[in-house]
Amino acid sequence: MKNHNYIDFGSFAEGLAEEFLKKRGYKILGRNYRKPWGEVDIIAEKEGIIIFVEVKASDSPAPKGFEPEKRVNDNKIKRIKRAAQTYIQQNNLDNRSWQIDIIAIELNKDRGVAKITHFKNVGV
Repeated sequence: MKNHNYIDFGSFAEGLAEEFLKKRGYKILGRNYRKPWGEVDIIAEKEGIIIFVEVKASDSPAPKGFEPEKRVNDNKIKRIKRAAQTYIQQNNLDNRSWQIDIIAIELNKDRGVAKITHFKNVGV
């Protein structure tokens, strides 16, 4: 059984990441693209490049060395890459450039403030 609070938190974090991207001129093409071999939280486009975004969040400031982005390991990047390649193929986008980005979000429950960090082109 899945923990609904975790699912709600993940969806909330993805919403924050989506707004972050929109404010910076990204066009959102989709969310939660899933295949048995991998998933992508957000698919966006900017300046002709398709961007597959992994969102990682913590609900409090992370201790040094445990920042959200550190939870994206090589295996996770491989799974995102496989899902991204499937998306590219299914949508006839073989001639387009693409990349994998990570958006790390740290929320402060007391202040409600999010620290959002965008790591670009991490896994291609």
